[in-house]
Amino acid sequence: MEWTIHQVAVHAGVTSRTLRHYDAIGLLPPSRVGDNGYRYYDGAALARLQRVLLLRDLGLNLSVIADVLDREEGEEAALAEHIALLEDERDRLDRRMEAVRHTLDARRSGRDPSMRMMSEGFNDPYEEEVVARWGEEAFRKSNAWWHGKSTRQRIEWKLETDALVAAWTAAWRDGVDPASDRARRLVARHAEWLGRIPGTPAADGDRERSVDLLRCLGDMYAEDPSFAETYGGPEGAAFVRDALHAHARDAFTAADRA
Repeated sequence: MEWTIHQVAVHAGVTSRTLRHYDAIGLLPPSRVGDNGYRYYDGAALARLQRVLLLRDLGLNLSVIADVLDREEGEEAALAEHIALLEDERDRLDRRMEAVRHTLDARRSGRDPSMRMMSEGFNDPYEEEVVARWGEEAFRKSNAWWHGKSTRQRIEWKLETDALVAAWTAAWRDGVDPASDRARRLVARHAEWLGRIPGTPAADGDRERSVDLLRCLGDMYAEDPSFAETYGGPEGAAFVRDALHAHARDAFTAADRA
């Protein structure tokens, strides 16, 4: 049995243009092309499309997806791998739902939900953002690093992070200019802190992406209400953002000299 490109697009929830692009790059050629130029897809092609869409939803780019599919041997192996990926996705969603429930319960009871980081993954609440901007490998490395820590090590890291946040907040309350030397030193300290987290561009020595990371974090601190609260409120978070934007590139130059 075969289906036209329009039928496949409607069934799979993609556009015909997407399917033509997949054909052009060799990721998903049609089963055959009719004399009229129409593309037709059989059951095997639909199964491959299902795999492509799943891997895409998991954050893999198209070149990586092509490599994964090309290395698979046999339909049964592909289906088994597909099931394993779906189970991983289910587990990830379960963890995220659990974290959200915890935060909701904490807010209702007046407890501090930040201690969730003692047991949850380092990046879990921001997985989509991390994967979209820096790739799935960055997310996996940083979370593996966090899960490899003992409870004592996690607490020590939390205390160190709290000290950095406190220094930022104190600078803002003192009326420090985001373009000042004091703010510059805090940005360098922030960059050094990030550089000790595996998977981040800072840890990998990628200067351009490290600068982008600092600026992106600054935006997130100012835009996310929970981070704004961490830095003393919207004005404090805006101060951190402005300082990170002003000194991001210099921060990694200072780190190199150190």
